[in-house]
Amino acid sequence: MVEITDTYQTIESASEGIYKEKGSKFIAKAFPVRTEEQVKEILDRLREEYYDARHHCYAYIIGPNANKSRANDDGEPSGTAGKPIHGQLLSFNLTNVLVVVIRYFGGTKLGVSGLINAYKSATFDALSHARIVTRTVDAIYKLTFGYAMMNEVMRLVKDLNLQFLEQQFDNTCYVKVRVRRSLEAEFLSRCSKIEGLMAVFEFED
Repeated sequence: MVEITDTYQTIESASEGIYKEKGSKFIAKAFPVRTEEQVKEILDRLREEYYDARHHCYAYIIGPNANKSRANDDGEPSGTAGKPIHGQLLSFNLTNVLVVVIRYFGGTKLGVSGLINAYKSATFDALSHARIVTRTVDAIYKLTFGYAMMNEVMRLVKDLNLQFLEQQFDNTCYVKVRVRRSLEAEFLSRCSKIEGLMAVFEFED
């Protein structure tokens, strides 16, 4: 039987780090994110807040399986900013995280190795100050059933320790529940044994 890995590491809340070299200041800001829309909103806000900075370089990894990622040098020499930021996210084994490093130029060029070290060090500082948490990969299901089946459905929810997200009890009832991926096969097997119960997968979270 294949074991399903249904956990990932992310950061609980925003954190900050800093690195200074030859007058240049690198301010690293790490954020928990779930979507690329959130990434865009944060970048827009930081560009407005730090409008006088020379560069706003960033990298992010998104998705429980880390399937979306991007690194951006924002005008720095290719591979000197976004890539070392991204490398630190990989080193810390994180996903659903965006790191933006804001650079104020100090007048002295640092060279390729100096830039790589600066962006890496600033990111490391920000992530070292973050609280790293383990989250589960969950499937969200909508269960629709008749009122008479309420007890059976509630027993299923209790036995598998499922979390309610939404519920409505009427002539036709439904609940939305969060199911850990490692319990999904058992959950669906149990659902199939309750006559008249319809379980519809909605999305992964």
